[in-house]
Amino acid sequence: MTSEQSARAWSESSAIRAAQHGDRDAFEFLYRLHSRRVYRVTLRILRDASDAEDLTQQVFLTLFRKIASFRGESSFSTWLHRIAVNAALMHLRRKRPVELQTESLDSDSLPTLAISDRFLRFTVDRIHLARAIRALPAGAKRLFLLHAVLGYEHHEIARLTGCSVGCSKSQVHKARKRLRKLLRRVWQTSANEPAVA
Repeated sequence: MTSEQSARAWSESSAIRAAQHGDRDAFEFLYRLHSRRVYRVTLRILRDASDAEDLTQQVFLTLFRKIASFRGESSFSTWLHRIAVNAALMHLRRKRPVELQTESLDSDSLPTLAISDRFLRFTVDRIHLARAIRALPAGAKRLFLLHAVLGYEHHEIARLTGCSVGCSKSQVHKARKRLRKLLRRVWQTSANEPAVA
């Protein structure tokens, strides 16, 4: 039997066990099984196809080193996607924001200032969004993050969490409504604040 034929005969759990014992064919099977979803998750966070491709490879290198520590306390796909999300967030943190150039205020520096200004507004909006998400009830927050951030479809969320597809749709819809309400309140408050000189 060729390695390709034996790979096809594996279940995910038997491939995990074999990969934990150093079987490269089993690891390749897991890569083929999960790489597309890891790429989608990293692309959704990074919004750059090239970075997402590179990071997908890095996630699987990390997985190769860490797979022996997988204990099955959560599903393998949930565990792997946590690794992918953490890697993507670390990648974003390492990226430096555009520096404000304060040495000279000649006409050449104005485009840089404008870019930095937009970046700062975007950062403030992200902070408000993160706070609003933290304010969601735990169940709705979990389903919202699975759907809106990690990119899971409702039927996948139902399988991962044990809830129904209808429950997932309902909770995500309620979370979106609540977020809109919370953010509208924040933006109205900041619009009414006096400008600082």
